[in-house]
Amino acid sequence: MRRKSLGNLGENLALKYLRKNKGYRFLERNFHSKFGEIDLIFRDKKTIVFVEVKTRFSQSFGRPEEAVRFGKIASIIKTAQYFQFLHPDLVQSWRIDVVAVDLDPQSEEVIQIEHFQNITL
Repeated sequence: MRRKSLGNLGENLALKYLRKNKGYRFLERNFHSKFGEIDLIFRDKKTIVFVEVKTRFSQSFGRPEEAVRFGKIASIIKTAQYFQFLHPDLVQSWRIDVVAVDLDPQSEEVIQIEHFQNITL
């Protein structure tokens, strides 16, 4: 499976998971700015949630969530601030979450989905 296809699959799974299991309201997908991209954007009650999704078939390069490093977080923060600038009507409280998706390499079935809230704390 190509990298982009793997990313799209993970984003689809994360979107369904957060809507169904967490009750988040979906706002936008793949929001781009000159600072970077945010995979998924939701509203959780009075908070905007910017979600980075990492999907892996194996842990040979580490767990999916370990791939979200300082540089990526800094990019998400700048992009989130730009998103808020464009949407002043939305609530101003926000956080960054990570959804890690582990897939079986043979069947492409979900092994595990983990949701890490507010990773910048």
